[in-house]
Amino acid sequence: MKPAKIAVIAVAAVAAIGLALVVRAMGSGGEPTAVATAAPAEARPMAQVLVAAKDLAPGQRLTEGDMAWKEWAVEEVNPAFITDGTVPIPTAAEPQPEAEEDKPKGAVASVTRVATNLATGGAKADYVGSVVREPILAGEPIVARKIVRAGDSGYMAAYLEPGMRAMSIGIGVETSAGGFILPGDRVDVVLTREINNDSTEGNHNKFASSTVLQNLKVLAIDQATRVGDDAQTVVGATATLEVAPADAEALALAVAEGELSLSLRSYADTGGPSGRTYTPARQAQSSAVRVYRGGDPEVVVVQ
Repeated sequence: MKPAKIAVIAVAAVAAIGLALVVRAMGSGGEPTAVATAAPAEARPMAQVLVAAKDLAPGQRLTEGDMAWKEWAVEEVNPAFITDGTVPIPTAAEPQPEAEEDKPKGAVASVTRVATNLATGGAKADYVGSVVREPILAGEPIVARKIVRAGDSGYMAAYLEPGMRAMSIGIGVETSAGGFILPGDRVDVVLTREINNDSTEGNHNKFASSTVLQNLKVLAIDQATRVGDDAQTVVGATATLEVAPADAEALALAVAEGELSLSLRSYADTGGPSGRTYTPARQAQSSAVRVYRGGDPEVVVVQ
């Protein structure tokens, strides 16, 4: 064999051996590269914060659609924020706690949160019906100082529509539709009063009744502004009604004139006009007319 060919074969063999050694080194458990040994970035713990789903104006009553849950980094959560409670939130006076074995994490926490919300409605349900006290922008966390919850001080003043007044009257079971009138219902106010009898031939008392105010909203029965979901009746001693300023004067005068009863309106009949339907007798000029029927005199008051 020629020397040149022998040299080529020898170089090829050396190259093959070198390539085999390189492949073997790559396949063995050698020292990992710097990229392979880099620890993955630790995930930031996140909490669910209750925020406004849209812009909320003062006086607005919160519904389910007005609120939403938003993920928020735990270290950035203010203690005043409303959370769903599945992740512990450290206060300013205490450091963030280490991971706790008894707290659900990751997917388990999400499943726990969903199950809790389905069973109890979550913290969001506790704020349905609250009244907005200060403007809240969409995506902004809802905090206690910007809303008034039912039962809190100032709730009734925030619950009233702008320009309206709250006024209470005494009621009973027989004058409040048997207790079937609940907060949020619409009612008419019926006045029953005694008519002056000028007849000297008879001392029988005569009465007249009229609807003095119609389609008024019931704000509360006694101090209850909300009733349970299963409640069908509420028996109380007072009913607080929402009235216009002029209607409040008419209602006060009607209270002095006689006995008031509340007439419950159908849900299908709440879109009509609201307020006074007639002027109480002491505000109107009335005259008495004596009518003789079969020889018996009867006094009729003409408004």
